[in-house]
Amino acid sequence: MKEYFVKKANCIIRYNDFPGKEIPILFIHGLGCAGSFDYPQVATQAALQKHRCVLVDLLGCGYSDKPDDFNYTVKDHAEYLVEFVTSIGLESFILFGHSLGGAIALSLAAICPERIKKVILSEANLDKSSNGSTSKYIADYNMQEFLQNGFNKLVQESHSSGNQMWAASLALWSPRAAYLLSKSAAKGEVPSWREILYLLDCPKTFIFGENSLPDSDTQVLDAHGINIEIVKNAGHSMAWENPKGLAKAIENGIQRNLA
Repeated sequence: MKEYFVKKANCIIRYNDFPGKEIPILFIHGLGCAGSFDYPQVATQAALQKHRCVLVDLLGCGYSDKPDDFNYTVKDHAEYLVEFVTSIGLESFILFGHSLGGAIALSLAAICPERIKKVILSEANLDKSSNGSTSKYIADYNMQEFLQNGFNKLVQESHSSGNQMWAASLALWSPRAAYLLSKSAAKGEVPSWREILYLLDCPKTFIFGENSLPDSDTQVLDAHGINIEIVKNAGHSMAWENPKGLAKAIENGIQRNLA
């Protein structure tokens, strides 16, 4: 694992950097997750081994620092990631984002579109959080109540419901980071992440887990010229449920519309 000092936040993010001769892929994880937890098994699949794969733990998550004075909005994460990709020499790269990490990926792409070769998203947040989503559940808390009780309750409920992988990863988050990122997701941005996706002038792929279907966005996104890939035998947590299938779906997205 490597580390990078983020000037904007005066602290350190940590990341894995798997070597490869072909165009790099930057992986951005979702709420309650971490690049170091989610994507080593994906990045090391045969389908992706030829690519340099950078797996970042966002601030507040995983092995990265968890400052109490950082805002943790979607846009704040995107802004220090621009600094980060510049520092490690990613002048042109493929951008992958999962779930709420997809919103961060799209916010990053809006800042430096000239660097983005392709965008590949897996069940990403394209609109502000809706009822029933974890981020909306968190955002509906009073902040102090979530920090004191809600966070631990969510971890415990995830354990007891059988979602133990996510509970294990979530337990390493800063409760404040989880809350403020969820608040940002519930508020949304203008333009929306969906609008950013539609306007990006590069090949785009959106990945669904088979078990998450049906989803009306399969038709909506296809109508906007976005390639759709399906990961068999997986739902939203496809990096854990079928890493080989997710790696293949990402590679399919890379191979389409090769420039």
